[in-house]
Amino acid sequence: MFDPDDLAGIVDLFGALTREELDEALSELAYRRDEDVPDDAVDEALEAFALVAFEDVEAVGPTDDGEGAALLAAGPAAFPTLPEGAEDLPHILDVEPRDVDREAVGRAAEERLRAEAARAVSSGDADRAAELLDVSYDLEAWAPVTLDAVRERLDAARDVTN
Repeated sequence: MFDPDDLAGIVDLFGALTREELDEALSELAYRRDEDVPDDAVDEALEAFALVAFEDVEAVGPTDDGEGAALLAAGPAAFPTLPEGAEDLPHILDVEPRDVDREAVGRAAEERLRAEAARAVSSGDADRAAELLDVSYDLEAWAPVTLDAVRERLDAARDVTN
């Protein structure tokens, strides 16, 4: 029902959302369509780097442990689109638009890509290495990061089993 680009579009409409806020937005849209929200929609968007989770004390305020609350922003592999009815969400949700620290989102995406790349390489997952290789180019164009070394490892891991 909702693809990763739809979720990125919803999040982008507000700048960033918490997971709970995104879940509420998806529930509202699903209700209007008389459908159910897929349980793994947000996880799929995160895995595809269409969404990036990051912490931001400024945007949401500190959590009980003093850390920033986790927010979701449109990621480097996203082509944000608004699903039908999403234009009404700012009037439905009690969420003010947020200014997103693009550097913080870029750093979070880079850290996650590096961790995912290490897992793919160590497990010999050539398919995931190929996916992450594509994401690395998107991420480098999207944020001020350099991923040459990561790409070399992913390329080698992809080629080992192909």
